[in-house]
Amino acid sequence: MSNVGLLYVGAVLFVNGLMLLGKVEGKSAGVFNLFVGSLQVITPIYVIISNPHDSWTILQASGTFLFGFTYLYVGINNLCDLDATGFGWYSLWVSIMAVGYSIVTFIHFNDYKFGIIWLMWSFLWFLFFRLLALNKDIGRFTGWVTMIQSWLTATIPAFLSLIGVWTQVSALVISAVTAAVVVSFIILYFSTKTIKKKHSSLDVSAT
Repeated sequence: MSNVGLLYVGAVLFVNGLMLLGKVEGKSAGVFNLFVGSLQVITPIYVIISNPHDSWTILQASGTFLFGFTYLYVGINNLCDLDATGFGWYSLWVSIMAVGYSIVTFIHFNDYKFGIIWLMWSFLWFLFFRLLALNKDIGRFTGWVTMIQSWLTATIPAFLSLIGVWTQVSALVISAVTAAVVVSFIILYFSTKTIKKKHSSLDVSAT
């Protein structure tokens, strides 16, 4: 995925996170998802056509389709008020594939940073599966995870790459940030559950 494309992945994740948190209306977010989804489908098609015999370039381009079809799916679902169960099950498939892309990134490309980022994306897609296919009550938690990942896995790496300093970020910094993110996700999960329980108690008391 190009750095420009990754930058706009950050933008659409930011908008979708706000949507899950109830700050952005679904159809409004849907329009932006179509913009970014189209970009993430057209770009890898061009890359594949331009490099028909380069299997590793084609593999990397194929990963971009995971994002493109995700955002097109979300955009069409939101604009047409469709049931999101299908997208939820698609997210499970993508979550599994993202683990595969992570392994290849670690082993073949020797890229520790994006190997971790692929694992984070796998976790995010797994949350979409649980939220939309299994109807788990994790909307707020998923919204916050999406917001955090919009910056840490897309916007910041893309911007640092565009200005030429991403390669200077050490593995130690990435490890520290990853550990902090994991801890923050755990805290967020339990804090959103606590808030939910408090609201439920207030509702029961009111009745």
